[in-house]
Amino acid sequence: MKADRLLSILLLLQTRGRVPAHELADRLEVSVRTIYRDVEALSASGVPVYAERGRHGGIELLAGFRTDVTGLTADESRALFILAAQGAHAALGLDVALGSALRKVMAALPAPYRPAAEVTSRRILVDATRWKGGPQPAVDLDVLQDAVFADRRLRLRYRHSGAKEPSTYTVDPYGLVSKAGVWYLVADRRARPRLFRADRVHSAALLPDPVKRRPGVELADAWEELRRQVEERPGGLDVTVRVRRSRLDMFLRLNASSLAELPDDEGENEWVTVRLTYGVVREARQLLQFADALEVVSPPEARAEVIAAAASVTELYQRVSGPSS
Repeated sequence: MKADRLLSILLLLQTRGRVPAHELADRLEVSVRTIYRDVEALSASGVPVYAERGRHGGIELLAGFRTDVTGLTADESRALFILAAQGAHAALGLDVALGSALRKVMAALPAPYRPAAEVTSRRILVDATRWKGGPQPAVDLDVLQDAVFADRRLRLRYRHSGAKEPSTYTVDPYGLVSKAGVWYLVADRRARPRLFRADRVHSAALLPDPVKRRPGVELADAWEELRRQVEERPGGLDVTVRVRRSRLDMFLRLNASSLAELPDDEGENEWVTVRLTYGVVREARQLLQFADALEVVSPPEARAEVIAAAASVTELYQRVSGPSS
């Protein structure tokens, strides 16, 4: 609708200052000629907007002009108030600021929309953490945030999964991503994208050097590349097991990171089917700790791996205990 487009132009100019006509056209998916017609319409309605042609030209509001009109629709106002439940703001130290911002938005909303927005904040809850994931370790994001917003390089002391000691890296950060309640730093190391879990960062220090990102690459681009690498990694193994109901809660807590999905079981059967995903078949050996309450259903190689692990434990026990008298 033209009215929505005019309001979008007004808010973009108010936020960005001078904006080239072709950029407005790209953002709003119209022609440059349409943008100039919209500018004329805004000017005719009393908005002090003007256009300057040329290499450094653009469309701009008269200095000092501001409007308090939000232009939010009912659906847009409800969408904003779902933000309050996402939880990521607390980790960034922005939960108080978010509450204050939403109060200001509420005051600026047209009166008919306020009840719907308020009800949305009480009726919709977004919990990004996984089931049975256990408590997440405390994460200090302060230095990582400083590097991201100051466009500075970082020196990290980072412990990889399974490593006893942390390694040292110098990285060029793109930004922070919260996925399923876990914070990640997305950064380049030697011009290649890398993913660092924030809760494995032992220490982080800002360097005086400016960040050196790959030209044209934004956070969303780097994250998409890394996400595909993780999700499309070859060699994954789907394992199906049956677990005694009496041990199910403990099993789910200890194997939360390997769950393919939560078991869909509301019955009272003694055994519950659970599906897991491992990177390599050898990881199935960890199932041995539930040997008295677990049966590996498939695949055969996972079952064979658990049997081999049990045989190794038995052999070690016999070697340590010595021959029986």
